Amino acid sequence: MSATTPDAPARVALSIASAAGVSPARRLRNGLATGAMWFALAAALIPLGFLIYYVLRRGTEIFGLHFLTSPIPVSQRVIGGGMEPAIVGTLLITGMATLIAVPLGVLGAVYIVEYGADNRLARVIRFLADVMAGVPSIVMGLFIYTIWVVRFRHFTGFAGSLALACLMLPIVIRATESMLRLVPRELREASYALGTSKSRTILTVVLPAAAGGIVSGCLLAVARAAGETAPLLFTILIVFKNNFNLFKGTNTTLSAQIFTNANQPYVGAQQRAWGAALTLLLIVLTLSVLARVVSNRLTART
Repeated sequence: MSATTPDAPARVALSIASAAGVSPARRLRNGLATGAMWFALAAALIPLGFLIYYVLRRGTEIFGLHFLTSPIPVSQRVIGGGMEPAIVGTLLITGMATLIAVPLGVLGAVYIVEYGADNRLARVIRFLADVMAGVPSIVMGLFIYTIWVVRFRHFTGFAGSLALACLMLPIVIRATESMLRLVPRELREASYALGTSKSRTILTVVLPAAAGGIVSGCLLAVARAAGETAPLLFTILIVFKNNFNLFKGTNTTLSAQIFTNANQPYVGAQQRAWGAALTLLLIVLTLSVLARVVSNRLTART
């Protein structure tokens, strides 16, 4: 070690001395900034806590195995009933939307980062993704209603999947693009030095290195789509029994049932709305936790 480089204890002593020499004005600004951050955190958590508490308190009055496995009553005045068709419809419609949006979003992000660089097509894709991310969900539902439902004269679960896929696509593209840009350039160069082609480098080096963030972003997009209501009002209508065919007949989801039952003055309908809200909250919470677990495991493995 050279004479001009302090050892570890000397560096610690210097850091303590420098911290002790901080001016009162800087300490005041630091304290104010820290207090403002804690206040902002509390301002966000307090309404969220009340929301979760209220949904749990009202939803647990009807939530249970019978609620999850029973059909939806035809009459809104009936007390009890269940949400099995809405749960099945939510899983089917959101699953189909995921199958449409995730591959297209990942491929679009791969083109932007790995192939497009700053060419015109890459800039257009990025611009359109930003525009789609800002489009209100009800406008997306009207768009699918115009080009699909009106054209083929059918309200189907697949039409709802198309609307949700349009909402998920920009989220997947932006999340995947951000994670691909975080992959070090040295990894790509090392793969090229071994004689590997560009496509194989992307499949075996780049995508595995960014898999944790990509999966997390995709699952968060799925969680957001599962709670959408407006696009489904114009595409799937409503049913009272299970419909496993996305391409034939109307369908329903938990969000649509919440909207429908919450507008009714009957006690039974309002109870089912709170139960559906609790069920949807648990589904979104499960997807969010799963996204965090998968992201952490893939990141640690990489």
